Amino acid sequence: MLRDIHQTCAWVVIISNGLLGLWFVASQRRPSVRTTWMWWSVIPAQLAVFVQAIVGASLASQPGIVLDDMHALYGFSAIVAVGILYSYRSSPFIRDRQYMLYGLGSLFIMGLGIRNLYLGHG
Repeated sequence: MLRDIHQTCAWVVIISNGLLGLWFVASQRRPSVRTTWMWWSVIPAQLAVFVQAIVGASLASQPGIVLDDMHALYGFSAIVAVGILYSYRSSPFIRDRQYMLYGLGSLFIMGLGIRNLYLGHG
């Protein structure tokens, strides 16, 4: 059951951060697509990364489950990416590129999720 939750949460992380990334990148070039809701949508998309990590850690702690080091690295990297995005959100040198920062950062998180999802399948 935990494995299914982990798999489902992986898709939530991938899809939500991918869509969010595209929206933010587009809004950097076209301010007309900016809304206050886009900033509110960052919260569940990035919280999903932490939920995914908690479920994954719970799954990895079960007897007979062996966690691949690269899988753990990519998962931890997604958490670090969320922290970096949050820490730079109000930086003066990024102010005019804030949408691009969140767009590319969210796409990076999506990419980590995709890579992790298919890590052992190819």
